[in-house]
Amino acid sequence: MRYLPLTPDDRVEMLGAIGVKSVDDLFVDVPAAARREGFVDLPHVAGELEVEREMAGLAGRNVAAGSVPFFVGAGAYRHHVPATVDHIIQRSEFLTSYTPYQPEIAQGTLQVLFEFQSQVAALTGMDVANASLYDGSTATAEAVMMAQRVTKRERAVLSGGLHPHYVATTETLARAEGMEVASLPAAVDAEAAVIDAIDEHTACVVVQTPNVFGTATDVTKIAEAAHAAGALLIVVTTEAFAYGLLKSPGEMGADIAVAEGQSIGNALNFGGPYVGLFACKEKLVRQAPGRLCGETVDAEGRRGFVLTLSTREQHIRRDKATSNICTNSGLCALAFSIHMSLLGEKGLRQVAAINHQKARELKAALEGVNGVEVLTPRFFNEFAVKLAKPAAQVVQALADKGVLGGVPYSRLAPAAGLDDVLLVAATETVTGDDIAAFKTALTEVMA
Repeated sequence: MRYLPLTPDDRVEMLGAIGVKSVDDLFVDVPAAARREGFVDLPHVAGELEVEREMAGLAGRNVAAGSVPFFVGAGAYRHHVPATVDHIIQRSEFLTSYTPYQPEIAQGTLQVLFEFQSQVAALTGMDVANASLYDGSTATAEAVMMAQRVTKRERAVLSGGLHPHYVATTETLARAEGMEVASLPAAVDAEAAVIDAIDEHTACVVVQTPNVFGTATDVTKIAEAAHAAGALLIVVTTEAFAYGLLKSPGEMGADIAVAEGQSIGNALNFGGPYVGLFACKEKLVRQAPGRLCGETVDAEGRRGFVLTLSTREQHIRRDKATSNICTNSGLCALAFSIHMSLLGEKGLRQVAAINHQKARELKAALEGVNGVEVLTPRFFNEFAVKLAKPAAQVVQALADKGVLGGVPYSRLAPAAGLDDVLLVAATETVTGDDIAAFKTALTEVMA
């Protein structure tokens, strides 16, 4: 009987105990426009076989990234993930591990986190990295909240090149924390506008490089302007392979570096789960969100690993925590770390160089299509083009021809007024035939 639904009498008794008259009273804080009246338009009951058939049919309507020429990026990228990665992360000791509160029985998990942190710190050029966050957008929002705690200021400046989803996530958390967010208008090259927006009230400046339009920028001048005003610089990266070719955030003066780590070790998976990278200067580490794994020695002098610089309040008494993110994307972080270990520095740089070359080949091909203008002045493996037709219509027409030709910027920011801008990406998985197919299809669509 324990798994059967509550009876009407049970519900009345429970509602009386908490002092409300009906279940609806529990949702008074949800705006009426956001509440659904009546049942969802789904069958009330179906057998397992029927549900399986229905779900399989829905899944079959998806077009997998590897099945057609694929040029989609905008924060999530298709890269080759070696089979070794999937093999190792499916070992039972990794799949079943969760919170390593007891280091004496979680040394393997803790060592994995320590190695991951070491890799992220090296990639970003920062002093210390945490054991990962949920994804790049939440890492960005957490970085802004951290800057508020460090500087005791209430204003964040977000670059017009920051991914709109990262902007929205940051604005949501900042609203709850009572922090002012100055989100600058969308801009392919946003450096000058960012510097102009910094003032004595600014807690942090958030810039993305390569930005959502693909523009790669040396943000050293922005770092200097931020620091002169007493603000922190947060550098965001959505394409982790860019670290193999471009200057690291640390080299450019970042105080905090955050990124989406999906590109390394993690497939697209139709949207997740992904893994947020977070690193900072050592002097800021006690304000960093999430977990930090440290190296130590036991009573007999043997090397060991523990969670460190983070109290139990971070995980349990959350009203006293620096952040309410109290876990990490452990399995995705492991996949990242395995892939990085297989690549090494030389392999990472080689793959990054191939990515850039593929993007250059794609740019050269698209420049020959009527009604297409490349907007991005400097790029890694992604750039923006301006079309003579609405980008969303073009993408749909390309999809009808069997080519996934990028992401309309209007899909990310419908109110930005950039309906004719298309974001396209090329990674090492793109072939010459793919580029030729894209050019042919786009030529036909733009005619």
